[in-house]
Amino acid sequence: MKKTILIVPGSLRKNSSSYKLVDVIAKYLPDDFEFKVFDGTGELPHFNDADEPSDKVLNWRSSISEAAGVLFITPEYAYGVPGTLKNALDWTVSSGELVNKPSALITASTGGDHAHKALLLILGALTSPPGPGCELLISFIRAKLDSNGKIIDPALETRLRDLVYALIANIKTAGESGNT
Repeated sequence: MKKTILIVPGSLRKNSSSYKLVDVIAKYLPDDFEFKVFDGTGELPHFNDADEPSDKVLNWRSSISEAAGVLFITPEYAYGVPGTLKNALDWTVSSGELVNKPSALITASTGGDHAHKALLLILGALTSPPGPGCELLISFIRAKLDSNGKIIDPALETRLRDLVYALIANIKTAGESGNT
């Protein structure tokens, strides 16, 4: 049975750099892994822990629970985390789907440093900090992709491959210790 990596783009635009990186990453998955893209962050209601979770929130939480690991690929908006991604993460605070879940973070933006640091803090608070080798800040992403979304920077290609391999290693280690 294949293990699933849930990929969560921080952008809502299907032609964004975040989505373009999904195809690049997918080619590095070994045969015993597959990926699923969760593209419903924009459909989640505003976080309100006083309300009963909607079906969309339950689907989000279930997608995380069923995955062996989670890979976040996000831009930076106005020096911060995209609002829909932050809202989605807020829905997991008290329910715990991300607790000890192997994760990875790619921030791909013009700058990205502020959102990257903020997301590392958020994922740490959710007890799912990216493991060793599982974080990557890609500044000036548009200069590293051609118009078809192909990477034109060989060093970036290597860094993405290494991140995927590190996430898979962390998933396998967590599986051996019973954490997934």
